[in-house]
Amino acid sequence: MNLPPLLRVLLWPLSQIYGAYVRGRRALYSRGWLKPRRLRATVISVGNLTVGGTVKTPMVLWLAEKFLAERKRVAILTRGYRGSHGSSDEIELLKRRLGGKVLFGVGSDRFASARRLESDNVIDIFLLDDGFQHLQLARDLDIVMLDGSRKLKDQWLLPAGPLREPIAACGRADILVVSRKFETPVIEAEDAHNFAIFYAQTRLLGFRPFATPSEAKYPSEIGSGPFFAFCGIGNPGGFFDDLRRWHVHVAEQKSFSDHHKYSPGELERLQSRAEACRAVALVTTEKDAENLPDANLRLPIWIAVIDLVFTAESELLAAIDRKLAARGAAA
Repeated sequence: MNLPPLLRVLLWPLSQIYGAYVRGRRALYSRGWLKPRRLRATVISVGNLTVGGTVKTPMVLWLAEKFLAERKRVAILTRGYRGSHGSSDEIELLKRRLGGKVLFGVGSDRFASARRLESDNVIDIFLLDDGFQHLQLARDLDIVMLDGSRKLKDQWLLPAGPLREPIAACGRADILVVSRKFETPVIEAEDAHNFAIFYAQTRLLGFRPFATPSEAKYPSEIGSGPFFAFCGIGNPGGFFDDLRRWHVHVAEQKSFSDHHKYSPGELERLQSRAEACRAVALVTTEKDAENLPDANLRLPIWIAVIDLVFTAESELLAAIDRKLAARGAAA
């Protein structure tokens, strides 16, 4: 979210009003005037402080795979942002990666969605996607994702900046996961005393061809490029940086707004631009693949398949289990 400086200044008064609303709403819950509703199953929230770009969906995927490996019955609760007919690009991405192993509750009222699932199924774990600000639903663990390429102290609240809450809201989190930079502080030391901090990077598993059922291929199997990269995600710069880190030769790149749905005409223009810069193929993200139309392709489109790798994965797993056990004992 890179607004011109003058526009940020003009929007600053609205950010102050928004900040007062956020703090007031939180106070209603912290003082008990509003009470979150609790589900029978364990609830783990994965959220963030900023608008998009914190690899939140890969974290939900990582957690789902962890609990499925423990033979837990998992459901994912999501608003289905920018989606329709009970689905969205992120939901379709998760379904593609997890198959039919998890259930989905979709809707703005996550509690109602979860109760419908609980009435017909036995569920051990609910993963609350984008849940940090969804105070209406009680949770047993709050995981907050932060983008390590951003210094939060330099950011403003919406709409003048990308912050959805003041930095002090990190105090509600149980675990912070900082993506894209290892061992790089993104909050001030005095703010980091109530939670554990872990660091993650995106790892390239391979590339799969768009619109063709196929296993992901190693980078060496799709050629040395050059490639035309494009995406419509919360932090497009993060994807382009990842491509460079993975030694993918990018001739040119183009970004769109988050959750962008591509028209056939746009896809045609992307192919033409790729041909103009002598790219041998196009590369994009898994989320973007869910927003591409069916069309005749002159150049192949390769989808980057990723997961997360942590500097201290065993410690993160232990922290999750320890905090869940403590909450269970308290209950």
